[in-house]
Amino acid sequence: MEASLLMLVCMLAAAVGQDPDQSHGCAHGSCYPATGDLLIGREKNLKASSTCGMRRKEPYCIVSHLQDEKKCFDCDSRRPYDPVYNTINHRIENVITAFKPHRKKSWWQSENGKSEVYVQLDLEAEFHFTHLIMTFKTFRPAAMLIERSADFGRTWQIYRYFSHDCPSTFPGVSQGPLRNINEVVCESRYSDIEPSTEGEVIYKVLDPSIRIQDPYSPSIQNQLKITNLRVNFTKLHTLGDNLLDPRAEIKEKYYYAIYELVVRGNCFCYGHASECAPIDGIRDDIEGMVHGRCVCNHNTKGLNCELCDDFYNDLPWRPAEGRNTNACKKCNCNSHSSVCHFDMAVYLATGNGSGGVCDDCQHNTMGRNCEMCKPFYYKDPFKDIRDPRVCIACDCDPDGSENGGMCDSHTDPSLGSVGGQCRCKANVEGPRCDKCKTGYFGLSADSPQGCQPCRCDHRGTVSGSSQCDPVSGDCFCKRLVTGRSCDQCLPEHWALSHDLNGCRGCECDIGGALDNHCSMESGQCRCRTHMTGRQCTQVESGYYFMALDHFLYEAELAKMEQGCTLETREHQPGRLATWTGIGFARVPEGGTLEFTITDVPYSMEYDLLVRYESQMPRDWEEVRITVVRPGLIPTSSPCGNTIPDDDRITVSLPAGARFVVPPQTVCLERGVTYTLRFEFRRYQDANSILNGAANALLLVDSIALMPRHSSMEMFNAGDPASNIRRQTYERYRCHEGAKSVTRPLMSDTCAKLITSMSAIINDGALACNCDPQGSVSSMCDVRGGQCRCRPNVIGRRCDQCAPGTYGFGPSGCIACSCSLEGSVTRLCDKFTGQCQCRPGAFGQRCDGCQAGHWGFPSCRPCQCNGHSDECDQRTGACIGCRGNTGGDKCDRCANGYFGNPVLGIASGGQCRPCPCPDGPNSGRHFAASCYQDNRNRQIVCNCNQGYTGARCEECAPGYYGNPSQPGGRCQPCQCNNNIDMSDMEACDRQTGACRKCLYNTEGPNCGICKSGYFGDASRRNCRKCTCNFLGTDGSQCMQREDCVCQRTTGQCQCLPNVIGLTCDHCAPNHWNLASGRGCESCGCEPNNSVTSSCNEFTGMCQCRDGFGGRTCTDCQENYWGDPRTQCRACDCDWRGIETSQCNRVTGHCVCQQGVSGVRCDQCARGFSGQFPNCQPCHQCFGDWDRIVQDLAVRTKTLAERAHEIQTTGLTGPYEKAFRDLEEKLAQAQGIVNARNATAAAVATLMELIEDLRAQISETTDTLNRVEGDLTIVQDSNSEASKELSALEREAKELNLTSGQLHRQLDILKNSNFLGAYDSIRSSHNKSRDAERRANESTITRPSTVSQSADTRRRTERLISAKKDDFNRKNAANKRALGDLNTRAQGLDMRKINEKVCGAPGDATCEDSPCGGAGCRDDEGNRHCGGLNCNGAVAMADNALERAKHAETELNKAMEDVEGLFTKVADAKTKAEEAKSKAQAALDKATATKNKVERSNNDLRDLIKQIRDFLTQEGADPDSIEAVANRVLELSIPASPLQIRHLADEIKERVRSLSNVDAILERTHDDVRKAEQLLLDAKRARHSAEGVKTTAETVKQALVDAKTAQTSAEKTIARAKADIGDTEARLAQIESETSNSEKNLNDAMDRLGTLGQEINALKTKRANNSMAAARAEETATMARDKANEAKQILDGQLTDKYHEVQQRVDTKAKAVKDAKKRAESLRDEAKELLKDAQNKLQRLAELEKNYEENQKRLEGKARQLDGLEDKMKGILHDINKQIQIYNTCQ
Repeated sequence: MEASLLMLVCMLAAAVGQDPDQSHGCAHGSCYPATGDLLIGREKNLKASSTCGMRRKEPYCIVSHLQDEKKCFDCDSRRPYDPVYNTINHRIENVITAFKPHRKKSWWQSENGKSEVYVQLDLEAEFHFTHLIMTFKTFRPAAMLIERSADFGRTWQIYRYFSHDCPSTFPGVSQGPLRNINEVVCESRYSDIEPSTEGEVIYKVLDPSIRIQDPYSPSIQNQLKITNLRVNFTKLHTLGDNLLDPRAEIKEKYYYAIYELVVRGNCFCYGHASECAPIDGIRDDIEGMVHGRCVCNHNTKGLNCELCDDFYNDLPWRPAEGRNTNACKKCNCNSHSSVCHFDMAVYLATGNGSGGVCDDCQHNTMGRNCEMCKPFYYKDPFKDIRDPRVCIACDCDPDGSENGGMCDSHTDPSLGSVGGQCRCKANVEGPRCDKCKTGYFGLSADSPQGCQPCRCDHRGTVSGSSQCDPVSGDCFCKRLVTGRSCDQCLPEHWALSHDLNGCRGCECDIGGALDNHCSMESGQCRCRTHMTGRQCTQVESGYYFMALDHFLYEAELAKMEQGCTLETREHQPGRLATWTGIGFARVPEGGTLEFTITDVPYSMEYDLLVRYESQMPRDWEEVRITVVRPGLIPTSSPCGNTIPDDDRITVSLPAGARFVVPPQTVCLERGVTYTLRFEFRRYQDANSILNGAANALLLVDSIALMPRHSSMEMFNAGDPASNIRRQTYERYRCHEGAKSVTRPLMSDTCAKLITSMSAIINDGALACNCDPQGSVSSMCDVRGGQCRCRPNVIGRRCDQCAPGTYGFGPSGCIACSCSLEGSVTRLCDKFTGQCQCRPGAFGQRCDGCQAGHWGFPSCRPCQCNGHSDECDQRTGACIGCRGNTGGDKCDRCANGYFGNPVLGIASGGQCRPCPCPDGPNSGRHFAASCYQDNRNRQIVCNCNQGYTGARCEECAPGYYGNPSQPGGRCQPCQCNNNIDMSDMEACDRQTGACRKCLYNTEGPNCGICKSGYFGDASRRNCRKCTCNFLGTDGSQCMQREDCVCQRTTGQCQCLPNVIGLTCDHCAPNHWNLASGRGCESCGCEPNNSVTSSCNEFTGMCQCRDGFGGRTCTDCQENYWGDPRTQCRACDCDWRGIETSQCNRVTGHCVCQQGVSGVRCDQCARGFSGQFPNCQPCHQCFGDWDRIVQDLAVRTKTLAERAHEIQTTGLTGPYEKAFRDLEEKLAQAQGIVNARNATAAAVATLMELIEDLRAQISETTDTLNRVEGDLTIVQDSNSEASKELSALEREAKELNLTSGQLHRQLDILKNSNFLGAYDSIRSSHNKSRDAERRANESTITRPSTVSQSADTRRRTERLISAKKDDFNRKNAANKRALGDLNTRAQGLDMRKINEKVCGAPGDATCEDSPCGGAGCRDDEGNRHCGGLNCNGAVAMADNALERAKHAETELNKAMEDVEGLFTKVADAKTKAEEAKSKAQAALDKATATKNKVERSNNDLRDLIKQIRDFLTQEGADPDSIEAVANRVLELSIPASPLQIRHLADEIKERVRSLSNVDAILERTHDDVRKAEQLLLDAKRARHSAEGVKTTAETVKQALVDAKTAQTSAEKTIARAKADIGDTEARLAQIESETSNSEKNLNDAMDRLGTLGQEINALKTKRANNSMAAARAEETATMARDKANEAKQILDGQLTDKYHEVQQRVDTKAKAVKDAKKRAESLRDEAKELLKDAQNKLQRLAELEKNYEENQKRLEGKARQLDGLEDKMKGILHDINKQIQIYNTCQ
């Protein structure tokens, strides 16, 4: 036990040795509370998972007594432990150290045999845990572990494992040794089975064996920190008997029992407290208890001082470390807050300087240190930041400023912020951001931009402005534009644009469109059915508009009476028909025609057009036309005004005319059937005609109903547009063009009007309805609807055959073609085409004889020798000869037969088959014909081509086959025409195989050229292959001239990189065809050559400037060096060089014989004289030269020796001497180093020193001599080097000469002599061919030679004739060329420079301030002209500047014109408004007048009907009484007094209209004045905002601006009030007029009701005569009342109406005056526009002059460029010639 205590004390001392030093206290660093046993006072917090005797008394035994007797005890832990009364209690609280006498008599004990048991301590706060000591009563556990929690049991970490056998119990856990403090290992020393009692387990958190660098580090602190500690026992130590004996009593001796448990630690305060206090609820009177609440220092708080104190959060909380307290720092909130928190992001952002963030800033402050003002406040620059009144509220309009009225919080020039300044939204302005900018409206908080853009359509606003009303957003629209944004056209207008009025009128067609409304975007009108086009002026495809004579009725189809007959007339091809239909109605005098009209499309008046052809010399005097209607015409119908006389028309038909239109029109209604009866009563001169009037005839073609334009509303509406249409219609005589059948071409003007008429009459366009068989297509002519008919088809729809044709079908109609000689008429049956034949004529066309006859019309029998019954109708040639006969009269045998059919069968003349070899139909007949020889009577066959023999039984030469067999025949041999067709052996006569191919062909069909030939065998043009021997693969050539090529194209098989049909040249970028191995690559350096190609024969590449050599890898000609670094010019003396090119590597020149030197500028060795006159030396030079050569050899040897010395130094020759010196020095060194040196040694040393000194002196003298010798040798070496250089140059010259000879030899060797030979040979062949052709041409005549001779003679004649003229012209041309050359030589660039640039021409570009040709400025641009230069360029620039200035001035003028124009437009707009309002009033009054007139007329009709009803007989009394009552009930809509009062009010209102112009004029001035005042106000306000000198001036300016603005607003309000009054008065007039109109409408309705009742009463007029007398008195009263009503209506109301009409006329005149004034304003605007146009024209003229000057300047520049290009060309030619001369060999 003493040992245990000693160990414990040592461990505590070790632990304390690492604790922080507490001597300095908390004020100077970290401090920690005292350490104690954490179990004291915490019995309630200590628990065990297993305790014996908790439920019942349990027995247990001890192992130590087994050797004597079994000693077992009881455990009962149900009652607390008492040292006297209850000693068998073994609860866990017994392990707490009490230092009492019975300490070894109380312990904790677990249940028997239970291995998995834990003991746990739960602390109320965080504590530092240092070490643990457990003293066991029984065996220590075989395995256990200690773990802890720092988060009150949520997570656990293991401190240490303990086990008797760590690898098996805790596999994978390290067994140590411990390397760092927080490493988890398994330990075995506390788990042995001995001792059996009072064994201890000790665990220290910080192992003393491990040195801790920083005990305050977070890792160490976390290692010590615990809130819970748990000891897990996992395995019991046993003696092994439990494995053999499973009885329960065996387990009674195995359990865990602990005497004492010590858990040392202290309150965990992170170094911020030196003492701890009890936590709330914990007793503070327990001695030795370690409490858990730290008494914090360093401005910290919390149970463990884990937090900074309130308002001390400027630095992050940190544990105290050693001498550093890490105390929490107070926040800086500038006296505006007492609360703050720490923000790590802020702390890091400030460079770990400050992390405190103030909370709940007061006094309208905000920010981390309450150093800023809150939004909507700004900092007073004159107050301290800690002042409670430092932040002032912003004065910004919340709707117009950003962030709801926020202003700049402080003044910062770098940020551009001014404290208190409002930040307006994008579209807002003003100091308070309370006004919309110009072009914006509707200040609103909801808008991100503050105000909305005006959204004015620039096309629709006046002057294209985007301004609008700043409140409502309404834009200022042009005259014909409407809408808030001026983006819509007024009704009946479209095409919003930048035009003056903004929109264009719809101009919808009056007939094609339903009305004058159109789409605003596209202008598309609302068209009637099948009408199209924007204005509805066109018809859809497949539709048309009618002609005026569209409603045509043919007379031949009318009902004919009284001798009228049909006369059909045939159309003549190529002539226009002067009639319609199929013909005419032939009408005699007294005849009648009735036309039935059923298709009237529109109720209106029609002109009646009658077309005819007069057959008599005089006029038809009387033709009566009667319109027969189906019944009476209702008075309410469109033709209600027609009287019976209107339906009876009498007209005369002039003899010289073809049509007539009666002046009287016919009124017809839609949907009614009419009959027009024509009675041709009297011819003018009937008595003078033979047989009286019986022979008076008239051909009536047709009648037509032509719409009368004057009865259509589009012409008679009375408005200006209808009047213009009517005048145009009549001026262009549109009505006249439709009367004649042959009509002239309709003008576009008439076509447009007639289209509109057609659309109205037919409610749209009419369908073509072209007959699909008779018409070419379904499309028809849009003017009249005439379909395109097929041949011989007529009718508008192409639905019938023309007279004289038949067979209506898809191909048209077929002409009857009736014979004039054989037919009665030219007309035929329209279905069959049968003509009506005369007697003796036959056939459909009546144009032939009957069968067996010919020669129409003189028919006679056919002559066919009895071999045919028919012959040709015209020629009499027999048809279908029998008996194998043929010929026109069947008088000879047919082909393939022989005989004489004229002799007849009896005489043996029948026709028999030709035996060639068999007859014609046998299948073996190969003759065209045969005949019988009269001498020998043998049959002679005329064989077909390819056959031969007496009977054509064999194949001819060139044919093959077996004609002797049935079905056999001879076929041509398929030899491609390459055999001799006369040679029997040319091809096999049985198989057809070709045997003797000609023309250099071969193959079974002679279809290919022979080997060595090429071409097309089928065309006999196989030619011999001509392959270049050098470029062709040798395997393809047997001999030099015998090569094989591709048989079709002649392509030879080329060597690599050789191309061409004959392999005669190299591929691109290759050369050296003469090598015979193919062509080599040029290998041109891509960066140094112009192209990758080279000379095909020399391989020389085309090099860029600065490069040369074959592949352009060397320097250019006459240069040497490396082109990649530097090329130097060959510095050679031209008098001594062999060639101008020096050595490309060394630069040595190639000298002539006898010349030497690097530059070839001195005489060579062996030559004397003064260069360049070098003469060979005397013969004795050779002797001396040998001596010199020997000296040169010796000098070379010396030079090599010197070089060796220079390389190895002097140690070589004098190595032995130096070695001796070194040995002696070593001896001296040894003697010196010896410590016990004797006198003898010293003497020896002295001797050695003397020897060394002597040898050194000698060596120095020797070196001096050698140095002198070396100097002499060096001088000799230098001279020898010069001589060697001379020799070397001579050798190089010899080498160069030899190299040149070798190169020339190589050139000769490598020259393309084979290619030249091939070319010569080819030329020889061509020459032979030419000779042959020449010979042929000289032999044959005419030939090319003879033609050439003729041509030559003609040419000579022409030359002799033109020779003198040519000589004269040639001489003149030469003179002209000479003059041009002289002029060109005299051209002086200086004059051009002076004229163009304005500078002296002889000055250089650097000296000339005006530049010139080829001059450029510092930036590389061309320099010509400038300041103070008087050249063309400067003049052009000045003209350009003047033009630009003029353009600017004109733009300003145009702006002024635009302003005037806008004002004129405004005035015109207001005048138009006044005009429109007055016109509206006039229209209302006119409508009222019309209604009153209609009411009067209706009333007159009513009174007339009542009078007629009452005076007629048969009216019953009831009806009369009812009528009388209804009349009495009638009341005038208003009394006379009311009507008079109404008229006075109308008069007053209309009189007030006279002030409209004055009001508008006054309003215009007011508005203009208001605008001017508003402008002044804006300027004043702008000045007030801009000037910041004194507040008084600003205030006064603002007051003035406000006053001006107020007066402007009042003026605008007065103007608006005046306009409103005017509009109200007009509205009142309109309202009162509408009331009158309503009353009149009521009267009309009542009158209509009466009319209906009267019509009903008319049906009751039967058998009422007896009651008329009784109702007479009542009727008289009714008549009096009606007369009274009539007088009232006719009298007073009519007078008042006339008075109103006069007043309206007066006002209309005033409106006309206003219109005239507006027109005068418009004229002024036109004058202004004309003036502006004149200015624009002047500007255009200036621009034109400028462009002309510019063109002249460009021309001069082009001339300069041309001269420059010529100079460059000449320079290029010179360089090219230099290169040519340089490369000449």
